[in-house]
Amino acid sequence: MDSRQAKFPRYMVFCVVASCIGSFSNGWTIGSPNIPGETTTSCEHGAAHVNNRYLPDCLPMDSLQWGIAVSTFCLGGLVASFCTSFFMTRFGRVRTIMYTNIGWIIGSILMAFSVSPVMFAVGRFCSGASCGMNSVATPTYNGEIATIQGRGTMGTLNQLLIVSGILLSNLVGLAFNSVPLWRVSYGLVIVPALLQMSVMRWCVESPRYLVSQNDLQGAQASLQKLRGANYDVSYELNDIIEGQQQHQEPGTKEQEAMAAAPRHSVETDGGDVNVLEKRIAVLSEEGNGSKGAYGFADLWTDPVVRRITLLVVTLHAVQQFSAVNGVMYYSTIIFKQTFDSRISTYMAISTSAVNLLVTLLSVYLIDRTGRKVLLVTAQAGGCMSAALLAVAGHLQLPALLVTSVFLFVTSFAIGLGPIPWLLTSELSPTHAASAMTSLATAVNWGANFLVALVFPGLMDKLHSTSFIIFGAILFVSTIFTLYCVPETKGKSIEQINAMFERAIRARDAPEEAFHDRVR
Repeated sequence: MDSRQAKFPRYMVFCVVASCIGSFSNGWTIGSPNIPGETTTSCEHGAAHVNNRYLPDCLPMDSLQWGIAVSTFCLGGLVASFCTSFFMTRFGRVRTIMYTNIGWIIGSILMAFSVSPVMFAVGRFCSGASCGMNSVATPTYNGEIATIQGRGTMGTLNQLLIVSGILLSNLVGLAFNSVPLWRVSYGLVIVPALLQMSVMRWCVESPRYLVSQNDLQGAQASLQKLRGANYDVSYELNDIIEGQQQHQEPGTKEQEAMAAAPRHSVETDGGDVNVLEKRIAVLSEEGNGSKGAYGFADLWTDPVVRRITLLVVTLHAVQQFSAVNGVMYYSTIIFKQTFDSRISTYMAISTSAVNLLVTLLSVYLIDRTGRKVLLVTAQAGGCMSAALLAVAGHLQLPALLVTSVFLFVTSFAIGLGPIPWLLTSELSPTHAASAMTSLATAVNWGANFLVALVFPGLMDKLHSTSFIIFGAILFVSTIFTLYCVPETKGKSIEQINAMFERAIRARDAPEEAFHDRVR
């Protein structure tokens, strides 16, 4: 059976879930300061060593210091996302995902045993660095190993595990919101980090990455294991090789080796190993193929890659400038405009629960309705919800405030949360995936940091009417998606790239025809 018809082979699902353990750690890091934040910075005995002779009861900080300490997480993510491109190209996807956990292990220890605000902030930075690396490596790996038919569902598992981590960290934070148990909330992320470092040892490397390194036999073995023994992977492997062949410069031995066998000789029952060996032999004369991987500057020289880069960077910027993380970070503050402190805390946890439930719905819908429909629905719904939230806050309408916040989070979770990450992995050609995903993730983290920085000030000055700004951004982004974002459902990464190449050629054809007539 053709492996391109496979949907959810068990081993592939195992590898995707294993890689998404880091996404759970990512969500835990995001949500862990939400509930125990006040206890962390303000308690009865302050920095005195009452409950523990070695550790202070809490870490006294004012709101500005606490905001800086928490937001260093975003700076760590921003810095690390730029570096991850190098790691993925040099060490591969699997080893990079394993290395990702080092920051969480170090960060959890520093935060759990913090004796000063600076030590806590350094721990947040280290954890944020792991989150940044995870945001690049996990979607890339999942997109490259997933089947064509199941890639949407597999891609949204990343976001599902993030929101699961946020919700569980809030629930644990509620239970441990006391001295000295608040430290446990920050330290528990070490558990999934150690688990993932162990589990990823059993995962194979991405076949597309191996092809980019000219390890065709390794790619065939990896793809066969991912799809299962009952599937013929020769057709799918040939598509991947041809996609890489188009990237090689004409006339080089690498390009000639990639073209050594015509399509029909590869598309045999179980694949033609002799043909693969012939290609490998020629490629070996040229050495490692990693030199073909794009750097950041190369993203802007190739017209096809440049167009894809602009598209994914825009989607990631919109995801953060929708201000959903402002709502998640400061949901308690928003609810305190209308409710008391205790009810506001439970409302904040309910917001995380809604986020999880709707993300589950997105996992179900993504391969049925397609990406574009869900993304447009999310952006339009977010625009209307932002307008309702502004009205509810301004007129002090509790029921409408709760409804609009839940609708806002629902709109995000159904599409704007998972789809930018999914589309980044689907649209990125293998030779540009590391650099493109790193750049898009860096933009995401930079915008995240900016929103986290300005959102409290906007809420202080404009209160809920500040959501009019974010509603306007979502309105413009809805139009952008309608006209600029392609539907990728049911297409391989190579087919998607070919679609962009045809669009570029169609755009350039009239200009070339004009020059021909002039000549």
